Amino acid sequence: MKKPWDGRFTENTEKTVEAFTSSVSFDRRLWKYDIQGSAAHVRMLKKQKIIPARDAELILRGLGEIAREIGEGKFKFREDLEDVHMNIEYALINRIGPAGGKLHTARSRNDQVALDIRLFLREEISGMIKLTRDLQRVFLALADRYKGVVMPGYTHLQRAQPVMLSHHLLAYFEMLERDRGRFGDCAARVNVLPLGSCALAGTSLPIDRKYVARLLGFAAVSENSIDAVSDRDFIIEFLSAASVLMLHLSRLSEELVLWSTEEFGFISLPDAYSTGSSIMPQKKNPDVPELVRGKAGRVCGNLMAMLVVLKGLPLAYNRDLQEDKEPLFDTVDTVKDSLSVLTKMMPKIKFNKTVMLKAAEGGFSTATDLAEYLAKKGLPFREAHNVTGRIVKYCIHKKKLLEDLTMDELKKYSGIFEKDVFDHLSITASVNRKTSLGGTAGKRVLQRIKDIKSTI
Repeated sequence: MKKPWDGRFTENTEKTVEAFTSSVSFDRRLWKYDIQGSAAHVRMLKKQKIIPARDAELILRGLGEIAREIGEGKFKFREDLEDVHMNIEYALINRIGPAGGKLHTARSRNDQVALDIRLFLREEISGMIKLTRDLQRVFLALADRYKGVVMPGYTHLQRAQPVMLSHHLLAYFEMLERDRGRFGDCAARVNVLPLGSCALAGTSLPIDRKYVARLLGFAAVSENSIDAVSDRDFIIEFLSAASVLMLHLSRLSEELVLWSTEEFGFISLPDAYSTGSSIMPQKKNPDVPELVRGKAGRVCGNLMAMLVVLKGLPLAYNRDLQEDKEPLFDTVDTVKDSLSVLTKMMPKIKFNKTVMLKAAEGGFSTATDLAEYLAKKGLPFREAHNVTGRIVKYCIHKKKLLEDLTMDELKKYSGIFEKDVFDHLSITASVNRKTSLGGTAGKRVLQRIKDIKSTI
């Protein structure tokens, strides 16, 4: 069949070239947005009297029929028609005749595809913000359910200081809150209309781009036609925000994997979200968090792929930009799936409060409290740190815990110690003394839960 550019060429496109350049296998996903954008474009052409009203109505009716066919799975996409745009235009012309050829007046596939991607991504970001909020609600509910439960906090994966489990869970709430903010910021830059930029220079026809922007709900219209057709910054920004979100989900997943081991025993994952071994009957594998952790690398890889595609492109449009869709689509699907499965799984996890408390009591986790006690008594903190370090060394040698020490033993290291020191060595007291803003003290955590509930 003839190509839309056939007038310039003396040879038919070679079949392997058709297959190599075709994008309809993946960009067909944009059909809804392509028709939505085309309908707004036709209404503008009619309003501006660039095409007759009768032709515009024929085109709109034809686009509606094609949309119904695609939605019902009856439409046949053809690879030789290259992309979703040409498939829809070809079907339209076949359906309504020459009037269908007027649809492409005052636009190019360059600004058309830029519009389709923005419409697609605008909708997906909105859904992703909602999914992120749903997972935040799960963390809030868990924090509320496990109020008062103490666990060891870690640095370098070594027991550091005791913290509230609720405080630890709310750390993920805060991460996700930043993720929502990043998606929201990205959405503002996605919401710019590129249609009307045509191939790269605009058009001599009297189009009304602001009217199209109003029809499609865009907050702004692009100011430079060259930039509009070659810009994919908004995709990079989205992929970056998605990568950060997936890094957060990966960190969570790593903790779930560790905590579910016999070595930690902090949690038990639900059977419905675990799998077994084909050879070892006793196994219960944390496949869901492991896959989320693995998929984070995939999303970061999509970001890198897009950065490399764009890094050397001259202005304006280049066919390299066809490579923007697969990493974008894959990222959207991966992030949505990861958020959804974790939102369903997390409420079903059982936290072993006894094991967590016992772990928090080990590892000399109140040593910092001991150093702060000495500092409050007037000893310079560096000296207090040294004294406490020597006491810990003594405990390791004697196989004792800090709270097992006698006053005589403590006095060997500093005469400052008084009987009130023992009030600083219990796990519960240690946690509840961390009253600084953002700290893990019970009253701080309860207040944060209350504050979040008032806004979420």
